[in-house]
Amino acid sequence: MRTGIWLLIKIAVLTVILFILFGLASALLGLGDTGEGAGPEAALSLLAVCFLFSLVLSYPIIRSRWHGWRLILTIFVVFYGAMTLLSQIETVVFLNHLVAVVSAETLPKLFLQGLIIAALFTPLTVLIHGKIKQSPCNYIINSFDGPAALFITRGGESLLPDEQNLRLIMPVRQWLWKLAVIVAAYLFIYIFFGQFVFIPLAGEAFHQYYAGLQMPSWILPFQALRALIWVALALPVIRMMKGAWWEAGLAVSLLFAVLMGALLLIPQPFMPEQIRLAHFVELITSNFLFGWIIVFLLHRCHGKGSIVTGYIR
Repeated sequence: MRTGIWLLIKIAVLTVILFILFGLASALLGLGDTGEGAGPEAALSLLAVCFLFSLVLSYPIIRSRWHGWRLILTIFVVFYGAMTLLSQIETVVFLNHLVAVVSAETLPKLFLQGLIIAALFTPLTVLIHGKIKQSPCNYIINSFDGPAALFITRGGESLLPDEQNLRLIMPVRQWLWKLAVIVAAYLFIYIFFGQFVFIPLAGEAFHQYYAGLQMPSWILPFQALRALIWVALALPVIRMMKGAWWEAGLAVSLLFAVLMGALLLIPQPFMPEQIRLAHFVELITSNFLFGWIIVFLLHRCHGKGSIVTGYIR
């Protein structure tokens, strides 16, 4: 009970810190009129987004086998990559169409805003959750049931040497076919959720907002590249997480879904509400599914004689 209350306090503190950082970064870069400062409704929405961000970032930090700068760098890359990089590079692609929405002068500021927020918030989050320094180990000798055995525990959990962490360990051939499957799955998800989730939810607003939009001929190779970037973001999370493989799957899926999609909860003057909420549902559902696919395929070696539990302490 006490642990749960203390965790809620930490999440609340992180929410306030992140809310302040969004405001400071926006003011510093002159982005105060981009929608985040449009009124009380936008402020409350941003506060809710900051809570969701704090929540989904806290989970992999708490359950991480890593600590210190290794953990900070991992969370920073995932935070910035999912929140800013992967969304804004798509804006660059469609800049000719979206020039009336996001100007060429504003786009670098959006990249920099995400960089500032992630760089400042990540170490504070790791610090508040007590993962800057490695917690001390307890050494237990058990000799009751036979030969003496040494068990090493930290925080009540038994530890395995890092070299016994078998996640992501697989032959090159298996890496190649799994990456090919992941890219194909992402392209299918991109098309399917766009056609059968976003467009129906957007309704007539889609044809009005995206009138004249022409997909470039290289859109699918570009999306394949984005799929590989998503994989790169997932790999350190898969590697560092404690527990069963599904914990890594849950962490990656929530990070992908919330860090990219939650900002669409904030009212924006340049995007109609119906378009914004349709995109929100599309991104949350598709990214959540894609995160699970990545972790399921990559968390272990699939094949004869492979370990099937995927459980890492």
